Amino acid sequence: MTDTNLSVRRTLFVATILTGSFLLFLVQPMVARMALPRLGGAPNVWNSAMLVYQALLLAGYGYAHWLSKLPLRRQASIHIGLLLLAGLTLPITLANLPPPAPGWEALWVPLLLGMTIGPVFMLVSAQAPLMQRWFAAHDGAGEPWALYAASNFGSFAGLIAYPLLAEPLLRLRYQSLGWSIAYGLLIVLIVLAARARWNAAAPVGDDGAAPAPYAPIGAEPIGAKRIAMWLALSAVPSGLMLSTTTHLTTDIFAMPLLWVIPLGLYLLSFTVAFADRRQTSALVTKVAPLMVLLAGGLAMASGSGGTMSQALASVALLFVIAVTLHARFYDLRPAPSQLTLFYLVMSIGGALGGLFTALIAPLVFDWVWEHPLLIVAAALLMPLTPLFDWRKIPGLDPGMARIGAVVLLACAAFLAWHLRDAVLDDNPGAARFLLAAGIYLIGLLLVPWRWMFVSVLAMLLLAQGGVSTITTSLEGARTRSYFGIYTVRTNPYGKLRTLTHGTTLHGQQSTDPARSRELMTYYGPNSGIGIALTQAQPLFGQAAHIGVIGLGTGTLACYHRAGEVWRFYEIDPAVLHFSRNGTFTYLSQCAPDAQVVIGDARIEVAKAEPGSFDVLAVDAFSSDAIPLHLLTDEAMGVYLKALSPRGLLLIHISNRFIELEPVLAAAAKGRGLAAAVRDDNPPDHAYQTPSSWVVLSRDKAQLDALAKARPEAEWRPLLAPAERLWTDDHASILPYVRWRHMLMKQ
Repeated sequence: MTDTNLSVRRTLFVATILTGSFLLFLVQPMVARMALPRLGGAPNVWNSAMLVYQALLLAGYGYAHWLSKLPLRRQASIHIGLLLLAGLTLPITLANLPPPAPGWEALWVPLLLGMTIGPVFMLVSAQAPLMQRWFAAHDGAGEPWALYAASNFGSFAGLIAYPLLAEPLLRLRYQSLGWSIAYGLLIVLIVLAARARWNAAAPVGDDGAAPAPYAPIGAEPIGAKRIAMWLALSAVPSGLMLSTTTHLTTDIFAMPLLWVIPLGLYLLSFTVAFADRRQTSALVTKVAPLMVLLAGGLAMASGSGGTMSQALASVALLFVIAVTLHARFYDLRPAPSQLTLFYLVMSIGGALGGLFTALIAPLVFDWVWEHPLLIVAAALLMPLTPLFDWRKIPGLDPGMARIGAVVLLACAAFLAWHLRDAVLDDNPGAARFLLAAGIYLIGLLLVPWRWMFVSVLAMLLLAQGGVSTITTSLEGARTRSYFGIYTVRTNPYGKLRTLTHGTTLHGQQSTDPARSRELMTYYGPNSGIGIALTQAQPLFGQAAHIGVIGLGTGTLACYHRAGEVWRFYEIDPAVLHFSRNGTFTYLSQCAPDAQVVIGDARIEVAKAEPGSFDVLAVDAFSSDAIPLHLLTDEAMGVYLKALSPRGLLLIHISNRFIELEPVLAAAAKGRGLAAAVRDDNPPDHAYQTPSSWVVLSRDKAQLDALAKARPEAEWRPLLAPAERLWTDDHASILPYVRWRHMLMKQ
């Protein structure tokens, strides 16, 4: 084979792998986006989707491993035939399943997603290992491993392409059609790849031997110890990718589309770790201990806000750890004859890491304890190469070096004790910086002794916020549910109790019995919702019907007046528990007879009788995670159907990172509704916070009545409407992100 032909054929396999991986990570968010209106809240959809995708990826790698044992021509015939058969399920549309029986949702959701995308996803996921196997079937092809780097670059491109291009520019049906066309292109590339290897001999290594260029480690049998190491080296980065996202949104920097960054860096880590040229991965491995001390030492801090620099440090740590562990994983690779087994074990490890972080940890832990645990696990697994190996100083006895290391460890413990005091006192001065720097330096000097290095890391974790985080957990102040981590803090001096969900305040209440009904945060009497609820009886009579989407601390319940009928909608039972166990008493004091419906608001409101509510308040958008399916035109139709003919729809749009006003202006224009917004900026005193509430109604006279009732409280017209109306088929938050706010300290 000439060099030119070899180059062309390598390019063909790279293109095939790139295309398959691109399609995999493009279809994941697309199908979840399709399912969102039918399945309800975003956490349910995304968690269920990830479970299905992990299972299908594992099945695809298992299929590739089985197929690779057959002669190459039979592999190609079977694989191409199955791809054509699976193509009959395209274009992608949700499977038409009847609604689940009560209590069976946990099985129904994966079944729906699996039936929708299962066959094509499993077959496409087999591309990366299978094409590498085919590529290596030619005795002059060279090493196949770098093709996996191309695979993950394609995955990264697909991941980024969806939120940046596909979702903003294309309706779902066109996304599905475009994906189907690209699937056809993939089949053509696979046919060409099969043709390029049609006359190849038996796969390399089938006779038990492996040529030296392919097997730097040899072709010895792979034992259980080596497989266990493969599992660990793939499980820790996979789990850390998910825990980094949770940690960021819980304790540092909640912002939209944040999940893209850790997942993208995780995929790029394979590109670096599996590259033919090892210089970059070697450099990253060299600096990994320093990065683990600098950024990993902050992993147990649990504040209520952070900065962009802290967020960047956290994702940089993920990338460094992922590259380091994946590079070691690559260094333990087998001969190409064991290639599909290698990737199968890797997919099992990735699934185990995801299972631990996504399913087990939320059930076992009250906080993101999995994050520091995985960082410590990474420190136990990564190669530790000293930046300066002082053990080699001429004349230094090894025994004296060990004694010196123990002394240094004791010094680190001393410094950590004082650093803890500085952190607890919230002292940002030079002393705190010098204490931390001293511990970092000692940690680097102790790199030759793994257990000492990990001990220094543990000291940093405890000193830099870990003690406070542990104390909060021991006090029982946290609750972790399927939907997030809630922290209840009580200030005995200010007599104030707050509820935060991640970095977002969800309400507060005075613990002073004389002030326990005082309206606080976004819900003061001058807020848009406060004015509307105060005027409910003048506008709709004593028996006004009020609906509220989002319970929080239950503050709005104290607008309840005798004769009114109230109903709350809340997706998370844990939030309702706070009102029922006495943590917050607004609901029990002010509206004890109010009905509380648990479930996704859009699905549950759709079950209400037409015209059920005179006032319907949607309080689901103050968090930085936007339940997009609650703001589409179809969702507006659900609300309007449940609203009385002259009723008021109030929507809370206070949000740090998303400008929702143009979206609602477009919805009002599309539905022919009168609309106005009330921006409340209360005086700078204790317990009320600025808020923005939009009011919409079919009857403009109702909005005029609100304005006349409180002339001093100005309502203004909405901003210019968005160019496109959000629908279930086409919606994107990207054009409405407040990018400048992301660079500011939270």
